[in-house]
Amino acid sequence: MTPARLARVTVTDGDVRRRPVGVFDSGVGGLTVLHELLVQLPAEDFVYLADSARFPYGARTQRELEAFALEIAEELIARHVKLLVVACNSATAAALPALRERLMQTTLGVDVLGVVQPGAVQAVASTRNGRVGLLATPATVDSGSYARAIADADPFVKLTSVACPDLAAIIEAGFPFDDHVVETVRAYTAPLREAGVDTVVLGCTHYPLVRPMLQRMLGRKVNIIVSGDPLAHQVEHVLGARGLANPREGEGRYSFLCTGDTDAFRALGTRFLQLPLRDVEAVRLGAGELTGAVAATGGGPR
Repeated sequence: MTPARLARVTVTDGDVRRRPVGVFDSGVGGLTVLHELLVQLPAEDFVYLADSARFPYGARTQRELEAFALEIAEELIARHVKLLVVACNSATAAALPALRERLMQTTLGVDVLGVVQPGAVQAVASTRNGRVGLLATPATVDSGSYARAIADADPFVKLTSVACPDLAAIIEAGFPFDDHVVETVRAYTAPLREAGVDTVVLGCTHYPLVRPMLQRMLGRKVNIIVSGDPLAHQVEHVLGARGLANPREGEGRYSFLCTGDTDAFRALGTRFLQLPLRDVEAVRLGAGELTGAVAATGGGPR
């Protein structure tokens, strides 16, 4: 190999490591996952896509969700992501195999990680009495993805699943939470209390925003599992194993794409991310083009 050829390979490898990690959700809920990624992987760059124009995903069919996810993947592939994180339980349950097949066809061979398996494994490790509860959207519950993931980890763990058709939309509608929200959450936790579960998986990335309310209603001895933390560890492992970890020593950048109202996404998203959320770029999926310029509040993308 000539020195010139070696130099080109070295530069290419460096460029790949400096590519961003792609993250997507149907709205702001996945920002709870992005928060964990930013905390645990501060050197990495991230690009987050919120498909808020088609929110909520929870009542969509498997075919719709797969089509949406593949459209999002094409947008993020065009932005040269080195890894794709599906920060949406409904999309993970419906589209993970199709996404993995598509992204392995790229030149880099991009890995795809979802939120279901890390949360299921942590729930099995956390339960003391072998009874686990699941709060999730109808699409996620109906898919059986958590039931399969938990059975794969431990076939003797009993799962009690509760579909919450309106909870994500209530949370996305914003703050403050009123008595209607409290009573809605109380109704969804009732079957889990009756089942005697000691561990509950929050099977929607919106639900951590009502975690204090859930903890109060379920009881302080019940373990609540949020997928963001174990998923962030999985992302770190995959990047390291594939030699894709960003070599920088300082903090990375994070930026945002949104298919819906960028101002509304920014206003609510800050609460979910718990970090500054500045520029949000409007995009149209399925059309292969941007629909708007950057909606800026000042400063460069973060």
